[in-house]
Amino acid sequence: MVESSWPQAEPYRIKVVEPIQLLSRGQREKALERAGLNPFLLKSDEVFIDLLTDSGTGAMSDNQWAGIMLGDESYAGSRNFFNLERAVKDIFGYPFFLPTHQGRGAENVLFPLLIEKGKYVIGNMHFDTTKAHIEIAGGRGVNLVRKEAYDLDSEYPFKGNMDIEALVDFIEKNGRESISFILMTITCNSGGGQPVSLGNMEKVREIADRYELPLFLDAARFAENAYFVKKREQGQGARSLQEIIRDFFALADGCTVSAKKDGLVNIGGLIGLAEGQEELYMRAKERLVPLEGFVTYGGLAGRDMEALARGLYEVQEEDYLAHRIGQVERLGKKLMEIGVPIQKPVGGHAVFVDGKNWLSHIPQEQFPSQALCIELYLESGVRAVEVGTILAGRDSETGKNLIPQLDLLRLTVPRRTYTDNHMDYVVEAFHRMDKRRKEISGVRFAYEPKILRHFTARFARV
Repeated sequence: MVESSWPQAEPYRIKVVEPIQLLSRGQREKALERAGLNPFLLKSDEVFIDLLTDSGTGAMSDNQWAGIMLGDESYAGSRNFFNLERAVKDIFGYPFFLPTHQGRGAENVLFPLLIEKGKYVIGNMHFDTTKAHIEIAGGRGVNLVRKEAYDLDSEYPFKGNMDIEALVDFIEKNGRESISFILMTITCNSGGGQPVSLGNMEKVREIADRYELPLFLDAARFAENAYFVKKREQGQGARSLQEIIRDFFALADGCTVSAKKDGLVNIGGLIGLAEGQEELYMRAKERLVPLEGFVTYGGLAGRDMEALARGLYEVQEEDYLAHRIGQVERLGKKLMEIGVPIQKPVGGHAVFVDGKNWLSHIPQEQFPSQALCIELYLESGVRAVEVGTILAGRDSETGKNLIPQLDLLRLTVPRRTYTDNHMDYVVEAFHRMDKRRKEISGVRFAYEPKILRHFTARFARV
């Protein structure tokens, strides 16, 4: 590991490059108009720097690419499946494992087995696709993250933590029988990529045991969360990341994982189940076959399973995590230096800009963070994503727009993909927009899908 007094250099060399091109302002205007003012609907070659998501957008290592050449594409019994199974057992400590094509595939298989219609799924803060799968399965998602998560200026180190008092209060008021399970998201994406402490996870486990409730992990960014625990939580600094990771998973009855994040792959997901969950595992296998594929490939090619098996080990390398999280932190600090309000402290995978605050002249019903996404692309060719009122959706009972406390623009940094010069370009884009931000106007829906509306909605300017 490089000493901290030295400038931070990437812990890798660049072996392959992919050309990117900045379109002219006029071309960007036409592209965005065609996309209905929704960055999701832009073509990738219309984007200069793509900070839409870190899901499956990172670069794989030479070791992973070597593994791809060893892909066994047998329909049943692929050797790559068994390599991945060994990795899951070794890293997570779970005896039962099923591959899926990505995280939402894992949710689609598992959630209907856990959720009874009308019952609650309590989380620290559910992400959009998770909330959608809860509702599709007939459940109701509840967020009980600590209040510090809503204070963007608070430097509280574990803003992803569950509010323990609120959790007990909710169970007591609504009754244990009204709840299907508890789901802890690590790190907490919707709350700004904020980590969960091991101590908080232990308290949630105690409450789950007290009320005989299942406890699961949404563990897409398990390694980044473990790194924060090692660096920020008292008593954890001398422990290995592997030890911290094993402790988290040992406290849960199982997990869903979008491996497109901390699996360091472009596609993949998994379900992991702890000792004592064999009956649930057998039922999940039955659902997996018609929904994802046979139990030894689950929607993945053999080569993808091999890349994932190797990526799950690589993501625990401390040099990698120090640079990955450090690059995101550097972007956040540079934005703060020019007066851009962000969620503090900076999270693991993204910088979350307070769009509601920075464009305070735009009412929240006119989606200020979406307006900022649009303007950022027009200014610079940089694609970002709204994590706010559009993403929150509508109340399933009243049909009214949910108005969340946080209305953010997410600058999501893909893994091992962009240099710090790219991040400086993003900062310069905000610097230039600052001079005329009062001129930026809000937007309204021109077309609104009923589920996960932010992906395919179209907008018009107010």
